[in-house]
Amino acid sequence: MVQVYIGIGSNIEPERHIRGGLEELRQRFGPLTLSTIYANPAIGFIGADFLNLVAGFTTDWTVDAVVAGLREIEAAHQPASAGPKFASRALDLDLLLYGDRVSQEPGLRIPRAGIIRYAFVLKPLAEIAGNRRHPVLGVTFAELWAAFDQSREILRPVVLSSQDFNVG
Repeated sequence: MVQVYIGIGSNIEPERHIRGGLEELRQRFGPLTLSTIYANPAIGFIGADFLNLVAGFTTDWTVDAVVAGLREIEAAHQPASAGPKFASRALDLDLLLYGDRVSQEPGLRIPRAGIIRYAFVLKPLAEIAGNRRHPVLGVTFAELWAAFDQSREILRPVVLSSQDFNVG
């Protein structure tokens, strides 16, 4: 079994799409460990605030099967488009970590570079996997978060109405 962490984000009907995405993730992968959900402004474009969180699970699926499953869940919420990278999303699921695997193949870059670039990825990852070490940098995610310039991005914790998630 491999420990997997994924970033989840939405700024189009985010409560509906995050709830639906989490339910589909549970159906495919089983129990999830969830971070706090954070609201933050869109980065790289003007748009509605995003809701973001990180989910962790263990699986015996191959990395390619996990990625394919994430793409299928995304497609169920928003048809694939050739739009810009920085744009509004109904549901965005990003593979952050697949065990300690390191890959720089086109289409499969893990650990995901956004982990150390964006507070909306690093903070929730540090919440649920703070003692894990970044497979390239060798330091824990808690240490990376402590060293992160937290003034760059404003994150606001959010509780979804009637939230029935097992948060972090």
